[in-house]
Amino acid sequence: MGGTPTTAKYTIYAGIEIDGVVDKPDVIGAIFGQTEGLLGEELDLRELQKSGRIGRIQVDIESKQGKSIGDVIIPSSLDRVETAIVAAAIETIDKVGPCTSRVVIKKIEDVREEKRRKIIDRARDILTHWETEGTFEIKELSEEIMKSVRVHEISKYGPDNLPCGPDVDKADTIIVTEGRADVVNMLRHGYKNVIGMDGASVPDTIKELSKKKTLIAFLDGDRGGDLILRELLQVADIDYVARAPPGKEVEDLTAKELAKYIRAKVPIEQYQLMMGERRRDRERDRGEEQPSHRRKAPQELEVEEALPRPEIERREPKIEGPAEAEPREAREVEEAPPQAKPKEPIAIPGVDLQKVNALIEPLQGSLEAILLDESWEQKQKVAVRELAETLQNAEGKVHAVIFDGIVSQRLLDIASSKGVSFLIGARIGNIAKRPQDITVLTFEDIRLR
Repeated sequence: MGGTPTTAKYTIYAGIEIDGVVDKPDVIGAIFGQTEGLLGEELDLRELQKSGRIGRIQVDIESKQGKSIGDVIIPSSLDRVETAIVAAAIETIDKVGPCTSRVVIKKIEDVREEKRRKIIDRARDILTHWETEGTFEIKELSEEIMKSVRVHEISKYGPDNLPCGPDVDKADTIIVTEGRADVVNMLRHGYKNVIGMDGASVPDTIKELSKKKTLIAFLDGDRGGDLILRELLQVADIDYVARAPPGKEVEDLTAKELAKYIRAKVPIEQYQLMMGERRRDRERDRGEEQPSHRRKAPQELEVEEALPRPEIERREPKIEGPAEAEPREAREVEEAPPQAKPKEPIAIPGVDLQKVNALIEPLQGSLEAILLDESWEQKQKVAVRELAETLQNAEGKVHAVIFDGIVSQRLLDIASSKGVSFLIGARIGNIAKRPQDITVLTFEDIRLR
């Protein structure tokens, strides 16, 4: 009953199950009868059909073993919100005649999107069979259509429905960007192994991907990129870092710029060491020039650690506000004044410092880690970027870990949970909480003893 809308924008597909034997007219009667007056005159189904804004309701139903199961299809020229309201109203139908029923919306299809997809497919076919001699204008048209095709290759990945390219499942290396616009730009220039976080926080999908794929974090050259990188490094296993130049976003880069900054990616271990050294150099210079300047808050130091400079100098962010409270131990490690007295040697019971020094020497600059037993004998050697996962899955007692990298809160927590007694790294990062059952040292601490 009713007429077809002049231009259908959406099609509602619903499934219906009825505890009894009924016919199509019974279902249609129930749809109109039980929605009448439910949404007011403006969204009354009879009125919408009279005005052509809702098309003919199609019902396909069959009865088996005393039950009726089928589908309901409703074309709509309403807008998205109104169409969704009508679909929700259809789901409230709980009776068809005397029989109990259940209606579930399966999907709402965008008719125009389907038409656009057909246009792109047809344009691709026309180009494939176009046998006339190419001219400059035809080449331009071809490039535009190919770009359009690449953009339409964007899809969704994982439970978070993140925007991505078609090769995320197949590729071993994945490029992680901040959002959908970055993914669109990279698809336009031929990068198909790309996925966007689609928000300021790191989704669980990215955390899971980082466990099984090699991840390159490719972020904007602004403070937002700094903060997202800082969170990424805390919750995911990132392998490389690449950044857009200062003031530019990944979505604005040309094909040549994309290739340039991806090639300039830095391994995460080298990046962290480099940032730690530059931060200390800056603090030392400031200490010599302005001995009375205020102490930086922990969040400032973390942001500075997240500022890569593989090719160009970047400006230092200015973050105003009072410094937050820090644990005493963290302050003693991170802000020792330039003229501080030398540390006093502290004995470590049961530890042969000469032996530990001998273990440290070959590790310096190697970006490697070794796991040791209670006799300080090597159990296993791994790359620093694999240390957290290796430690997490380690079998048997690991007494000590020595590695050429930065002691982070995440690594410290894992080591403590696995019963490690000593964690010795090249540097100590911003540690908010130190477990009491583990001793944290640096290479320099060992040399002082």
